[in-house]
Amino acid sequence: MNKQDLLKQTVEHIDIKSFDASALLDSMRNMSFSSRDTASAADIFNRMLANKECSVILTLAGSTSAGGCMQVYIDMVRNNMVDAIVSTGASIVDMDFFEALGYKHYIGNPFQDDKTLRSLYIDRIYDTFIDEEELQACDHAILEIANSLEPRAYSSREFIREMGRWLMTNGKKEDSLVKACYEHNVPIFCPAFSDSSAGFGLVKHQVEHPDKHVSIDSVKDFRELTEIKIAAGTTGLFMVGGGVPKNFAQDTVVCAEILGHDVPMHQYAIQITVADVRDGACSSSTLKEASSWGKVDTVYEQMVYAEATTVVPLIVNYAYHKGYWKDRAKREFTKLFA
Repeated sequence: MNKQDLLKQTVEHIDIKSFDASALLDSMRNMSFSSRDTASAADIFNRMLANKECSVILTLAGSTSAGGCMQVYIDMVRNNMVDAIVSTGASIVDMDFFEALGYKHYIGNPFQDDKTLRSLYIDRIYDTFIDEEELQACDHAILEIANSLEPRAYSSREFIREMGRWLMTNGKKEDSLVKACYEHNVPIFCPAFSDSSAGFGLVKHQVEHPDKHVSIDSVKDFRELTEIKIAAGTTGLFMVGGGVPKNFAQDTVVCAEILGHDVPMHQYAIQITVADVRDGACSSSTLKEASSWGKVDTVYEQMVYAEATTVVPLIVNYAYHKGYWKDRAKREFTKLFA
């Protein structure tokens, strides 16, 4: 096989606006196991959207954006279902920004010989393929953006907003989460921003500009997201996967308390994960465990143990067709930092 043979069928992102799965979710509510949990999570998400005082924070970990859920998250932003996002760098840079440059993810095979893939400069995410040469073009786009900015420390939110601004004139694809968040003033935080294509571009930028350069201030990230929690008051978490984004969003309650602000725990929380809880890792700690830390209330919380691409579209589709998002006021939290 040559490279062209392997990179020929693109991953198509699901459009939750194109169908109505409400009847399926309503049926799952009376089933058992993960089906009932999924319906419960959908109900809690609708409670978040119906509560006019509630701000919604979406956290993203894993590769669901590359795997077909990218449009789901864009539609959440465009339809006022989310007010802030905390993500891994890969979901934002290597997946969304990457596709905004006109590149694609491809349907692959998890059993393809990885040495062959390496020789062809093809990267694999389980059964999804990416052209490494195109990823390096993404690295250089980040370098170009960094070179254009005033040399100073930026929060990841600030830098990602500049990526959105850059896409307004340089993007090749209309549907981009980074671009949609720029247009709707929804802040995106990547606490481990350099653990992505952004890291390669920023390292090259700093090597080429050793005395005056752009850097990413992760403490500023934490402070800014905590300021959003303080301003928001009532909050709900929609968490896809776990890891740093999950813990970062939850920790804002504790940080606000340390700063002397009496803020409520996150009132609503759903987490979709396949992680095992027995190892005690932060990725797999339950929402009930988070309550012991003062992070999440346990009245409206639901763990869903499922592979996220199978249930996220159903939950968001259900919310889209229920329509509570239509009556929500836009938060536009980016304006807090103008």
